[in-house]
Amino acid sequence: MIKDIITQLGGFLTALLAFFTVIGISFDWFTPQSINAFLLLLSSFVGLVINIYAVYKNTYVKKRLQEKKGEQ
Repeated sequence: MIKDIITQLGGFLTALLAFFTVIGISFDWFTPQSINAFLLLLSSFVGLVINIYAVYKNTYVKKRLQEKKGEQ
């Protein structure tokens, strides 16, 4: 699902680039390469967040559950 959202965001940015080109507005930094770089950065960030959550869940939440089972 997240990959689909990132793909749609890339499509929107590409369409926005085409729209700006048609109406004569151009930014030197807004190119297909910059869009691809942004999407790569966004994908990497999402992966990082998911991995940090997984480490947190596996380390701290399981430890707390084990401590609660030990108290009972």
